[in-house]
Amino acid sequence: MTPEGAAGSAGLPRILRDHIRQALAPLAGAPVGVAVSGGGDSMALLHLAAQVVPPGRLAAVTVDHGLRQESAAEAAQVAAFCAARGIAHDTLRWDGRRAQGNLQEAARDARYRMMAGWAQGRGLGAVLVGHTADDAAETFLMRLAREAGLDGLSGMARDFHRDGMRWLRPLLGAGRADLRALLREADIRWSDDPSNDDRRFQRVRARAALAALGPVGIDAAGLGRVMAQLGEARHALRAAVHALAQRAVTQDRGDLLFDWPLIAEQHHELQRRCLVAALTWVASAPYPPRREDVAEIGLALAQDGQRTLHGCVLRRHGPVLRVSREPQAVRALRGPTDAVWDGRWRLDGPHGGGCELRALGAAGLRGCPDWRTTGLPRLSLLASPAVWAGDRLVAAPLAGLDAGWTARIVADFDASLLSH
Repeated sequence: MTPEGAAGSAGLPRILRDHIRQALAPLAGAPVGVAVSGGGDSMALLHLAAQVVPPGRLAAVTVDHGLRQESAAEAAQVAAFCAARGIAHDTLRWDGRRAQGNLQEAARDARYRMMAGWAQGRGLGAVLVGHTADDAAETFLMRLAREAGLDGLSGMARDFHRDGMRWLRPLLGAGRADLRALLREADIRWSDDPSNDDRRFQRVRARAALAALGPVGIDAAGLGRVMAQLGEARHALRAAVHALAQRAVTQDRGDLLFDWPLIAEQHHELQRRCLVAALTWVASAPYPPRREDVAEIGLALAQDGQRTLHGCVLRRHGPVLRVSREPQAVRALRGPTDAVWDGRWRLDGPHGGGCELRALGAAGLRGCPDWRTTGLPRLSLLASPAVWAGDRLVAAPLAGLDAGWTARIVADFDASLLSH
């Protein structure tokens, strides 16, 4: 039983509601969403959130992957639960049968991407997800198997950004069994996904391993305390990296400029973490690059020249290292003009008219005669956001062709150092 459960089942709902209130406090009353699959964890989260969030400020979303015959009925069950309580609900559908590669990873990426778009469309301040202490412990074991370092073993983040949206995990201190007991007491039904018992999936094997470790005193609660201690060490390192970046890194629109001599004289772990933070931010990537790749790039940066890694271009010229988006990485990226583009950019201007956002590219740059006056290198501009109407370039704010449009970063680098 988790620490919350140890307080007694009668007090558990109150404690969990308090956790949700604490998670929502920074949002200052903004409307919030709940990701609800129909499983026990997410149904418990929805049930508790409905008791905390004022009427009209809570919305729920379910992603139907279409991978099982029962999925449509499960989504309908969530919709009926919400309708009975006056909670807005939407079902998003993704055809998982067309996914390639790792199915669970593809489904997770699609789920976050679709829910982020849904939340942005509703103007929500954040989306709650129902990960528990058991999920955190299973993830710990999976990362341990991959020989993860401090960041990977410090536990799931309670507050994080992904796909241009803020996500909150207020139930990381609650056990899966405790939440299901809460649902039974409230007479609320939930759906069990049979894939949770399919040992082909690593998480299912990690769950079995965690149960087998119980007799030697290793359980979810104990691993939670270990992760908390590792998290404190990680927090101290993060503060040191933030202090270094404030002295050595300058944000130039979408690029980052490093004072390389200052970076080079730091401990190699601080160097590595600064580079990882820069690459992750510029690429708007949910995951950092591999440690081995960063170490290799770090050695190469001892000399002037250009390298690519993690969807970024790194150009060292004398004392300055510029990290910018790799044009090839965004060549096929497109979206509506009123949506966040490439995870970082939002354009303001006369939306509509059948326009869309795409990378400027070489063809677009030829239509920007004043691009050299912007001070941004050609490679940086090739990967910058532009407004297109078919094959006609309408605007490229960063390249000097504004046509009534402006481009802004939705979350600057300094803030990202504190939130990852």
